[in-house]
Amino acid sequence: MATQPVLTPTPGACAHALGNDLGWGLGVALRAYGKAATAVMASLPGGPRSYQVLTVASRDQPGTQLAIAAQLGVDRTVMTYLLDALEEAGLVTRAPDPADRRARRIVVTKRGAALLADLDERLRDVEARVLSALAEDERATFRSLLQRVAAAADALDPVADACTELALPTTGP
Repeated sequence: MATQPVLTPTPGACAHALGNDLGWGLGVALRAYGKAATAVMASLPGGPRSYQVLTVASRDQPGTQLAIAAQLGVDRTVMTYLLDALEEAGLVTRAPDPADRRARRIVVTKRGAALLADLDERLRDVEARVLSALAEDERATFRSLLQRVAAAADALDPVADACTELALPTTGP
């Protein structure tokens, strides 16, 4: 995999005028991350939403289709389309839930796990490029502080679907 060039900050007129504006800074960073992350996931059926499904299904106990949809804030109908596309691509399977034969558990296949590992590595590269203006210890501090701010903000004003709320580019249904 080719190494991406490190971004060299060159402040423009907006950066000078809006340098202390939190909204401008968050917006620019989110746009840079979102654009690069969407490109990384372009070949994944369902794009970023399918990445979230794969992530949850692979890192938690295999959850039911309904539980994963609720956890991610994805409409049940949309979840069905995402899972259909992921299953058709050989990335997940649906298995009967031993506790409730009417429900289906989502299980990531070996192919799905390998793709997820590759996507995770490529997303770490995207993050490194977006945060390249920070030293490594500053990146860890930034991530920690951002997680605290995000958790507090989400507790005050939770949203059903963060991708829709932020209008992040997504592909698929």
